[in-house]
Amino acid sequence: MYLDNSATTQVSEEVFEEMKPYFTEEFGNPSTLYKYGRESKKALDLARQRVADAINAKPEEIIFTSGGSESDNLAIKGIAFKLAKKGKHIITTNIEHPAVKNTLGFLESLDFKVTYLPVNENGIIEIDDLKEAITDETILITVMHANNELGTIQPIEEIGKIAREKGIKFHTDAVQSFGKIEVDVEKLNVDLLSLSSHKINGPKGVGALYIKKGTRVVPLIHGGGQEKGIRSGTENVPGIVGFGKACEIAANKLDEHYKKLSSIRDELIEKVLTTIPEAYLNGDRDTRLPNLVSFRFKAIEGESLILLLDAKGYQASTGSACSSNTLEASPVLTALGLDPVDVHGSLRISLAPESDTFDVDEFVDTVAEAVKRLRQMSPLWNQELDYDGVMCSKHGDDCRMC
Repeated sequence: MYLDNSATTQVSEEVFEEMKPYFTEEFGNPSTLYKYGRESKKALDLARQRVADAINAKPEEIIFTSGGSESDNLAIKGIAFKLAKKGKHIITTNIEHPAVKNTLGFLESLDFKVTYLPVNENGIIEIDDLKEAITDETILITVMHANNELGTIQPIEEIGKIAREKGIKFHTDAVQSFGKIEVDVEKLNVDLLSLSSHKINGPKGVGALYIKKGTRVVPLIHGGGQEKGIRSGTENVPGIVGFGKACEIAANKLDEHYKKLSSIRDELIEKVLTTIPEAYLNGDRDTRLPNLVSFRFKAIEGESLILLLDAKGYQASTGSACSSNTLEASPVLTALGLDPVDVHGSLRISLAPESDTFDVDEFVDTVAEAVKRLRQMSPLWNQELDYDGVMCSKHGDDCRMC
């Protein structure tokens, strides 16, 4: 059972079938004038309309990119460079995705000033902190819609209202939220919004940036002037076609998928917390995505847990796939005020529509067995918990190994 859909999703059969002709038959460059080019251009126009419809935008407000990271870079750098003469102050949170955090770090090297808002114990910012951070130099606020490790949802609509009242551009990374909860650019009061295809059963290597009409950005890629001159380069027609179809499916089945996934999520939370001692939920219990849940288990090491689960046929993660190769404690989880030692014992489960065959009881039993096994080998568990004395011929009194 694949349980890491926040990292990437399986391309759906419907999406794949719609993409296939554009690899071998309708292979024209959409910038050309003859038939093959015109057919590819029509396919791009349809995909652009589908993406726009899914977020209540206009087709001309959709710019296709290579994915969420490029969309974040284009939004943040594009606004920063465009408005640098007006001010060089940007506001964000301390739990943003690396595509945002590292982009802002780059801008700091160019003398931009960045305020990183703290989050509460549930991973949500305080609106008063945002208001206090705004200055006359503030040109951009960028806050992710839903966190990729916690699943908690930020008050984007309220943030957007504040930004609009102050005349500040507002960007949100909706890569994780899109397709799971409603993403309506008008209701959210955003000027820029990032999307990614491979999080919603579309292909990798394609995404989009919504840019509200009237908002101007400096392009990052210069060339032939494709995508209204904002993102030059020959468009990835098969990928964009697949992305458009994935958006259409996600929008049409949003309510159905929400009910299905939130039911599984709630059952999973309840059974993990009641079955496994010293198990805790990361993030807010209610204000979260329907498909994502993050736990931490005291006195174990998350990577070892992932390997034990993998051996039993479950693919999950300890947190963001973008930082899974580092041994450092998750910055997102430590930002909640958690002990870095406890953070290392985290497990992220992220579901997809096809997860309806997921047997929660069997999975929780497998996790419980793995956690118990790891704790038997953990000096932290032995040191921190007070066991009744147990005689053991091998290890002596108060044995915690057997």
